[in-house]
Amino acid sequence: MKILITDKVHELLIEGLIKEGFDVTYDTSVEMEQLPQFLPGLDGIIINSKINMNQAMIDLGKNLKFIARLGSGMEIIDRTYATEKNIVCINTPDGNCDAVAEHVIGMLLSFANNLCKANKEVKNFDWRREENRGFEIGEKTIGIIGMGHTGSALAIKLSGFGMTILGHDKYKEDFGQSCEHVVAASKEQIMEECDIISFHLPLAKDTFHYADEQFFAGLKKCPLIINTSRGNVIQTGAIIEALSNKKISGACLDVFENEKPQKYSETEKKKYADLFSHQNVMASPHIAGWTNESLTKIASLTLSRIVKVVKTFDKKS
Repeated sequence: MKILITDKVHELLIEGLIKEGFDVTYDTSVEMEQLPQFLPGLDGIIINSKINMNQAMIDLGKNLKFIARLGSGMEIIDRTYATEKNIVCINTPDGNCDAVAEHVIGMLLSFANNLCKANKEVKNFDWRREENRGFEIGEKTIGIIGMGHTGSALAIKLSGFGMTILGHDKYKEDFGQSCEHVVAASKEQIMEECDIISFHLPLAKDTFHYADEQFFAGLKKCPLIINTSRGNVIQTGAIIEALSNKKISGACLDVFENEKPQKYSETEKKKYADLFSHQNVMASPHIAGWTNESLTKIASLTLSRIVKVVKTFDKKS
């Protein structure tokens, strides 16, 4: 079976696939433009965010048995169409959920204690203690919107901070034994009661611009907004307006609606310049799940799931 890997992976995935007898091409230079020339000869493809396995690409992959997505977000695969073509879709949301959860806590604590600002000032020999007086997150109320692998991992890691944790997930109210300390809440409750709101939603039709002007207008407190899920979950113009109108105390953002600054239109340049001009905005370049440990975990989980899928196909044949 021939497999193409289009994005950086830990070598254990490549070595493991070869050991299992697969013919592996590992080429991180492959972009959407070059993909059609590879697809007709593939039995499987392993991708990340730069590749979109839409209907046209799936049709070109006439021999595809599986599409594996490194990490969690499945919006880059037309899963419905793939299923119709008997192609198995694989992802590994459990591979980087701990990394994302730790990143959220890191951003939260940095924001609460003015660490980025203070670090810059001290290195410029500017000693400002009172101006950098922070706040403690204990006894605060945090709302976690999306209680899947990552939201649950965050809730577990926050359990020792003395916070009230509200969880909202449209698909479940029982978050499991490890999250018994989490109170199931409606979207409206989170908007009314939370000092901090963290988004952990997949990107889909019903989550696109989930936090829009109406969402921010409905906030009762002045919460800190954290987004490490997908940029399109939050409407950029709406969060800029919320910052300007002091509807929120700040934003910690790891994801954005457009994550390719080199391709910004003039309008986007102005929009993001406006967003980043706010001193109470902390940003990182979509690295919340980007740790050495998650690289290994994702590779290991992807390998085991591909092997399991192929063995299932072998039994059927």
